[in-house]
Amino acid sequence: MSSNGPITIANNNNSDDSAASLESFLVGWLQRQERFLDELISAQADDCDGSAREDLITRVLAHYQQYYEEKSRLGRRNIFLLFAPPWFTPFERAFFWIAGFNPDLAFRLVSDSIHDLTEEQSHSIDRLRKEIRMEEKMLNDDMARIQERVAAPPIMEMARRFGRMREVDIVEDVSVNDGLRSEMEVLVANADSLRASTAAKMVEILSSSQNVRFLTAATKLQLRIRSWGLERERNKHETTE
Repeated sequence: MSSNGPITIANNNNSDDSAASLESFLVGWLQRQERFLDELISAQADDCDGSAREDLITRVLAHYQQYYEEKSRLGRRNIFLLFAPPWFTPFERAFFWIAGFNPDLAFRLVSDSIHDLTEEQSHSIDRLRKEIRMEEKMLNDDMARIQERVAAPPIMEMARRFGRMREVDIVEDVSVNDGLRSEMEVLVANADSLRASTAAKMVEILSSSQNVRFLTAATKLQLRIRSWGLERERNKHETTE
């Protein structure tokens, strides 16, 4: 089931060309995501060929990888934008953990959408959950250490401030040093790597038919959160007029 109406990006006043570039990329990416959702729903039919399912799963995962690659390119130009991305609505950003969705979401999606796990699969998923939670804790600790070094203002406040600035202006700001930016870049890269590896390892545990249901649930949730976020912004705009 596709989200209601076309997916569009809310306007923002960010003058950074790199932000505009990712914003433009995301428009097309989300449109392709909706088409993938239609394919995933069709692939749940009992008569769907197994090799066709495997091909679809590969293409969906590659589609997510395209987003991470584009996001990484932007992060190298202005890492602060990734912590306060203007191309996402405030509602979407409320679900974020270190510039993206929390890897633990994958386990909740599996629990909600897959009800035919074998005992071996359940044990494998439990082991993976423990492994991922340990890595999440290490990244949370890294985030806390960065914040302690900054002392004030909080990281998210800095992100909102610098996310509105051009890269050249950030470079000239004495409150930002190369060490801080480098640490934040590494933090986001590691968080994105954990998100991607969690999905990849989950896909290895599940069968092709289960993976189709898992990826359908993930895609539906993402598009619904986006649709709800845009609707909230439209309602807010109408109320203030």
